[in-house]
Amino acid sequence: MRTAAAFVQREFIGLKAKVIRSTSSLNVGISGTVVDETRNMIVIRHKGEDKAIVKETSVFEFTLPDATKVEIEGRAILGRPEDRVKKTLKRQW
Repeated sequence: MRTAAAFVQREFIGLKAKVIRSTSSLNVGISGTVVDETRNMIVIRHKGEDKAIVKETSVFEFTLPDATKVEIEGRAILGRPEDRVKKTLKRQW
């Protein structure tokens, strides 16, 4: 079983993602493939259109290649992807 820290440190581009909760009701339900990621945003290709979602105010559900679904708060994945992959995380549970 993967730990939460291992998931947070992985690359998200190419994974299936869905916005479960967000402060913007327009973003809830957006799903598709992650095509880009910046420090504060995740870009999801939804119905052929790229949608930029703010990480800090959203909760995402990612589907791994083995069909495992992981729900994670956007605050946990804030930061540049290249820095987040290298960073060691403090245990928060």
